[in-house]
Amino acid sequence: MAVGHETTNLRVLMFPYLAYGHFTPFLELAKKLSDRGFFIDFCSTPINLSYIKKKIPHKYSCSIQLVEFHLQDLPELPPHYHTTNGLPFHLQSTLYKALTMEKPQFHQILKDQKPDVLVFDIMQPWAVRAASSLNIPAIRYCIASAATCCYFGHLQLKPGVEFPFTALYLKDYEQEIERHIELEVEEGGENIMLLNSSRAIDAKYLDYLSEIGQGNILPTGVVIQDLEDEEDIEETELIKWIGKNKEHSTVYVSFGSECVMTKEEMEEVAYGLEVSNVHFIWVVRFPRGEQVVRLEEVLPQGFLERIGERGRIVEGWVPQAKILKHASIGAFVTHCGWNSTLESIEFGVPIIALPINFCSDQPINARLVVEIGIATEIARDGNGKLHRGYIAETIKEVIFGKKIGENLRKKVNSLRENITLLREEHMDGVAKVIKQLREKKNQSKNA
Repeated sequence: MAVGHETTNLRVLMFPYLAYGHFTPFLELAKKLSDRGFFIDFCSTPINLSYIKKKIPHKYSCSIQLVEFHLQDLPELPPHYHTTNGLPFHLQSTLYKALTMEKPQFHQILKDQKPDVLVFDIMQPWAVRAASSLNIPAIRYCIASAATCCYFGHLQLKPGVEFPFTALYLKDYEQEIERHIELEVEEGGENIMLLNSSRAIDAKYLDYLSEIGQGNILPTGVVIQDLEDEEDIEETELIKWIGKNKEHSTVYVSFGSECVMTKEEMEEVAYGLEVSNVHFIWVVRFPRGEQVVRLEEVLPQGFLERIGERGRIVEGWVPQAKILKHASIGAFVTHCGWNSTLESIEFGVPIIALPINFCSDQPINARLVVEIGIATEIARDGNGKLHRGYIAETIKEVIFGKKIGENLRKKVNSLRENITLLREEHMDGVAKVIKQLREKKNQSKNA
């Protein structure tokens, strides 16, 4: 059980990166700490805060406060682009540069808010310098998996040394990855990192990460978007349609809020779904700010007519948690972004892995979920190309092949139960460490 939820008067300032996939786990962590008596200042741009505000239940209205962080209004980066959600790809680096230009403003925010502890995104390692100058303990928070962090951490910290876990690897066509996970401790920072994971998922990778980073790696116990956020959503036509299908007969297909596929990839997925002959929901998204694309233009000619009532294609947002929770969903075809992966586990849904962005954590997450027995991965050819036949066969194996589908479902449900057993213990551990940092700070002040 969680420790007594008495008020601690301990104030934490949270500073996530400007991406939906980052500030969502930060917000859920804020709620869990608030449940334990903490006060939270949640710092982001106004466009992000306008979204976050809607996701804060009334019971947290006093304990979670929003703090605005303003970026310059550059001609190519107006206020509605002060977030990665819908941001054209060519402006990603511009947004990151605009964020780092505001270091003095962040220093002033810390000075004004006077938090006891800062929890900052590893995408913003410079934040620790501002905290250090004000004698505020700072903890990094990584929203990726321990597997991904230790794989890239190993490449960075032990170049030339073979990675000791053979289940995690990059295929030849994925080797272009250049992203590195920041493991070095910035001057003045605490050698502590929070990870949105659980020892039930990747304990050996948490331990190895702690070993090579020589720090304290604390899992938060898996924090995902609260299903309560979607409870007030009326039963839409989509949910009613799912309800007409047999148990475990429908695949949910979604590649995240910010992952955009090529026209060629979309065609192969479409044909794969058509040939598989399964019921499906496919969520498609197009980048904002680029040429408006009609759905019919990127799908094979006549596709919508041929699938008829067997499938639903939805543009934009859907109540993903509500869909995954539905008994008719038999598998989740996903890019293996970490938040989507955790949601699939949380609702006991087998994963059909299809990484899209090779310069991200998706390929390693895909290898991880295959290793722990809750997923199968759709094969690509040697050049990384998708083929409809591979897609159709993999989906059919999971939905119609009882042995494979039932084994995956059994393992993912067992994993879900183990995560639930450890969740409170992990979060209590996080709360304990934050309290210890404040006590240490107060002792040094009084010495």
